[in-house]
Amino acid sequence: MNRTYSEYILKDGSTGGNGLRVICWPTEGLVSYIGVVINAGSRDEDPSRHGLAHFVEHTIFKGTSKRRVWQISGHMESVGGELNAYTSKEETMIYTNAPAGYEERGIELLADLICNSLFPREEVEREREVVIEEIHSYLDSPSESVFDEFEELAYEGSGLAHNILGTVEDVKRLSDSDCREFVDRFYSAPEMVVYCCTPQSPERMFRYVEKHFGRLNRKTVARDRVMPPVMKSFDLTRDRGNHQANTIVGPRVFGRRDPRRFALFLLNNYLGGPCMNSRLNRELREKRGLVYAVDSSVSLMSDTGLVMVYFGCDPGANARCKRIISNELDRLCQSTMNGRTLEKIKRQYCGQLLVSSDHRENRAMSLAKSLLYYDDIHDIATTADHIRRVTAEELREVAELLSPALCGSLTLM
Repeated sequence: MNRTYSEYILKDGSTGGNGLRVICWPTEGLVSYIGVVINAGSRDEDPSRHGLAHFVEHTIFKGTSKRRVWQISGHMESVGGELNAYTSKEETMIYTNAPAGYEERGIELLADLICNSLFPREEVEREREVVIEEIHSYLDSPSESVFDEFEELAYEGSGLAHNILGTVEDVKRLSDSDCREFVDRFYSAPEMVVYCCTPQSPERMFRYVEKHFGRLNRKTVARDRVMPPVMKSFDLTRDRGNHQANTIVGPRVFGRRDPRRFALFLLNNYLGGPCMNSRLNRELREKRGLVYAVDSSVSLMSDTGLVMVYFGCDPGANARCKRIISNELDRLCQSTMNGRTLEKIKRQYCGQLLVSSDHRENRAMSLAKSLLYYDDIHDIATTADHIRRVTAEELREVAELLSPALCGSLTLM
């Protein structure tokens, strides 16, 4: 497997360099993956403009100074490729894929969208209805909406608290000028990373990026990312008339740059990772048949984060499931893992990393986000090396952050 990456900071003859970072991962595949990750998400919205980052993600495809909406949608699809985007709390990703040989086509289109989007008013109005339908669809899925409602409680008092989609009322207030202002404010070259996963040479890809992104502005982005207040413990149930109880239990933890994150990743995988042998899956599903689904996830932001244990069960079993989870968290806090078990869970986690790396597009996205957030390339090998060095005592210390006394709990029924 090719593990050689090339990094480049874009230079432009008129400005002496706009600061855009580029990472190239040469591969031997028949498909090229290209994208741009931008350090801007729902956390960066003004309080009166909730949902704007996600709304921009939708409307940025609706027309540029060079292309109409149908020309944008067909530009990559006409050669068998795809064009897509997503928004999170702190980032926006716009990306494309296509058969190898169409790399410049993809890079030119992404540059056009980021540099030249017009947000035509009639297209913005049409897309508004699409986003509103997305919100309604999301609200119809309590197993998804419970995560956002939990985050609203855990991050109360900060820009991280509100839903990425915003409410229907929020979206109705957004305008084409709001979209342009958001892009003008946050879509700055030093706040972006372009990734290229392709059989083409890095030198050729760098030339393409320089050609089409060279005029992108370089400016300092003024942010107002306020650290959320300390989370107050909560235990809430909201009755929505659902046939199943959907519950999240978890604490606030540190941010993504904390060196303890590797111990946390390992502990989380052992506790409620995607495999059937996780502690919570064995205790709640395999032994007792109380749940259909249970998992634990880590979501780290720039300055804070959450561990969220989710399970869905019959409402009558909800209290029992929460007690079992509490007991498991207590057990992790009060005992040091023996060496044999520690090596076993390290081997499993590192193996999962290797298997996941086979999805080249996801891996390329991860490399770009690593460069954006850490100013360094943290690949699978880097992460695995950190995981192998985690000690039993480091694992126990991180487990103390998961103490039931520090956790919040929310159930949608």
